[in-house]
Amino acid sequence: MQKPLLLSPFLQKKVNENSTDKTEDQKMSNKNIPFQTINWSDIPKTEHKGETGIAYWQTTQFDGLRIRIVEYSKGYIADHWCQKGHIVHCLEGDLVSELKDGSKFILQKGMTYVVSDELSSHRSIAENRVQLLIIDGDFLRQIIE
Repeated sequence: MQKPLLLSPFLQKKVNENSTDKTEDQKMSNKNIPFQTINWSDIPKTEHKGETGIAYWQTTQFDGLRIRIVEYSKGYIADHWCQKGHIVHCLEGDLVSELKDGSKFILQKGMTYVVSDELSSHRSIAENRVQLLIIDGDFLRQIIE
């Protein structure tokens, strides 16, 4: 069981100041995440079949934020075109990100791509096994001006 978060009097005062100065809408959208570690070996894998191959997800979810370690098997092709925004960092292998217009981008170990919601239709292709860190959430929503 995780210990309750204890704040110093100074930090508690700051939290109280921030929460009382905000409107109800601002309070509702407060998505502060206290410091914590994620032990990925404790996060179960879920299986997601692609058009070909399998994706294994280890997911941790916060309010408005999802963090995943995703492993694509050899020969994986996503079974859908995704329009969600992501930050994708390649931990192992090479990933091909294909856009619906036919363009392709190769993400190699150590490389990252970023896209906001609704700004591309993309899918993942893995010729060989690949492991990714994928972060997505409300902060990637498209802003329409």
